[in-house]
Amino acid sequence: MPSYIHILAALTKLRQVCNHPHLANGDILPELEASSKLEQLLELVTEATNAGHKVLIFSQFVQMLSIIRKVLEANSLPYCYLDGQTKDRVTPIKSFETNPEIKLFLISLKAGGTGLNLTAADTVILYDPWWNPMVENQAIDRTHRIGQTHKVQVFRLITKGTVEEKILQLQQNKRELFETVIEGGQNVLKAMTKEDIKKLFSYSE
Repeated sequence: MPSYIHILAALTKLRQVCNHPHLANGDILPELEASSKLEQLLELVTEATNAGHKVLIFSQFVQMLSIIRKVLEANSLPYCYLDGQTKDRVTPIKSFETNPEIKLFLISLKAGGTGLNLTAADTVILYDPWWNPMVENQAIDRTHRIGQTHKVQVFRLITKGTVEEKILQLQQNKRELFETVIEGGQNVLKAMTKEDIKKLFSYSE
């Protein structure tokens, strides 16, 4: 059986293709039309911002956030941005919380897991699923802080018939297990059975 590192690398490629094929193949241009998920995201955020909602958009892949940034800029949609390399976290947070013209905040999933208070947001979009649902919940909890007065909507963008659906199934079937493992893809894989891993790669309608 292949090593866990090789399995994780293969699964990461499959997840990247679900987000945008450019992440897995640099020869494919990072254009909006190349990803139906990205088109769905643009439609969703356009409707949400037009209705006055403030939106947090999370992705595990910083490269995907870069593509989303270009799409938002091309459509004249102002946003704030934060990932693990952002040294000044205060400025984008303050801008999002206080500027009524900025309704979108792009955040890498791990960078947004702790230490953020974003009660101005009332909509959360998880662009890609992560293995451990607890990490997703921590990101969503950025909006559930003292001072939140709005009902919060959460959207998960999942590509049908792909590994993303299987990740959701694993989350549901092994929630208790995922809550106890140390965060990290390789540790999660080691906690799975061989049958679990085979299911991730099997095709289903």
